[in-house]
Amino acid sequence: MITSADRDRAADILARFREAGAAPVAAAILQPAGTLLDLYGEDIRARAFTTQDPLAGEMMLRPDFTVPVVQAHMAGASDPARYCYAGEVFRRQESDPDRPREYLQAGYEVFGASDPADADAEVFALLHEVLAPCKPIAATGDLGILIAAVEGLTTSERRRAALRRHIWRPVRFRRLMERFTGQAARPGKRAALLATLEGVPVEELVARAGTAVGLRETGEIASRLGALREDAVEPPVTRSEADVLDTLLTMEGSMAEAIDPLRDMAVDLPTLGPAADRLEARADALARRGHDPAALPFAPARNRTAMEYYDGFTFTLSAPGRPDLAPLATGGRYDALTAVLGGGRGVPAVGGVVRPGLLAGLAEGA
Repeated sequence: MITSADRDRAADILARFREAGAAPVAAAILQPAGTLLDLYGEDIRARAFTTQDPLAGEMMLRPDFTVPVVQAHMAGASDPARYCYAGEVFRRQESDPDRPREYLQAGYEVFGASDPADADAEVFALLHEVLAPCKPIAATGDLGILIAAVEGLTTSERRRAALRRHIWRPVRFRRLMERFTGQAARPGKRAALLATLEGVPVEELVARAGTAVGLRETGEIASRLGALREDAVEPPVTRSEADVLDTLLTMEGSMAEAIDPLRDMAVDLPTLGPAADRLEARADALARRGHDPAALPFAPARNRTAMEYYDGFTFTLSAPGRPDLAPLATGGRYDALTAVLGGGRGVPAVGGVVRPGLLAGLAEGA
């Protein structure tokens, strides 16, 4: 249950965000589902409260603020911009009755900053400062590094697109890599289908199948069969490139320690060079704001399953000695999301949220 003390803490945090230069914004509690729901990760999609409206179609109770705030900004606001908000979000719980279905979020979002690395550091430092009485434990990541590694693979664009789509889904991503490197056998049904394609034009095979059943048109079916045939003869991803990806997925250390190994890995995957530059720029920006990159835990894949719209810097701030609690604050960069909701026009964007309801009793001396 949200208490009056929780609301007071949320109001205090919102006031701090306004002092930092953010304009307060609101988002409707009832949001359209459909496309917006597809932008969240699998966890939130499975936990959204949805309902059907006779006029508006499928709707959902607001599962977070970032997506509607991005949508509002991309509808015509000017850059740069800073926004803040506080209010309820809603998540279904199917296995843990003690986990809240309704709780408060207070957030801070930065759009269109000319220096993305400094904007990353700004959001992180501000939320860390707000939580300073709780002595939060920080952890950082960078999904942009994984995306850059996938972009650099010497393989078809179709395979790179499949890997990009599943970066946030570890099991599916691993299975794809096993198949693309030739480590996993081709699924039996696919092997049987490919055998029927051997030496037969795709169009002829589709014609032989008779009347189409279902929603797919014959052109779509033919295109899919052609793609399967092309993929079957695609050379495997090289072992050296796959090893780089494996290393990135398991890398743990400090932010400062990650920069040089990334530059070394750029020998095999040159697209990691610019990613290393961005990480170094962020480390410098954090240092200017009083956070030592050599003391900040870093793993490229951290927060990989949190939100599917994160595509760069990510962070969490957690309560010391309380592994039972969710992070007090989370955040990250989501440049690609702005392009999706902006009709192709994207801007740099980063933000973070605090959960006021978790702060009771955590302040120093409480």
